[in-house]
Amino acid sequence: MSNATARAWALAGVVCGLVFAADQAAKAAIEAHLVIGQDVEVLGPLELTFSHNRGVAFGLAGGAGVKLVATTALALGVIGFLFSRNPQRPGMWLAVGLVAGGALGNLADRIRADAVTDFIVVGSWPAFNLADVSITLGVLLLVYLYFRDAEQEEVEEAQSEGGSD
Repeated sequence: MSNATARAWALAGVVCGLVFAADQAAKAAIEAHLVIGQDVEVLGPLELTFSHNRGVAFGLAGGAGVKLVATTALALGVIGFLFSRNPQRPGMWLAVGLVAGGALGNLADRIRADAVTDFIVVGSWPAFNLADVSITLGVLLLVYLYFRDAEQEEVEEAQSEGGSD
């Protein structure tokens, strides 16, 4: 394994660990200081609450149980496989670390309590948590990276075809 590859895996691992730790610490603080259903106004439309979610992000597909845990494990495997194919791709370590850390944070909740602790409310949006934010940002970054690389490949291909005339 090259130094660059080892560095990419290490960075992804650090991001994953930081996201996991921040998510679990925030959930523990909410569980220690609020009761289920309690809302605390923070600033403008931002509120803190304490709720349990048996579904996926934002309460969708509630009650999926073991299937949801298996789906999460499969998704982590796919992300790991994609990362292993080219861990040196710029920015990929960050996207993978965000997705993996968030997925593991919510997976830990599901295994421990059969539900995820949600605590952030913005306006009328369903409650969510730091893991959900991390997963969302990581997926958006993955999409961006793939589109950016596809665009670069098209430009390079057009240049090579234009240069062969």
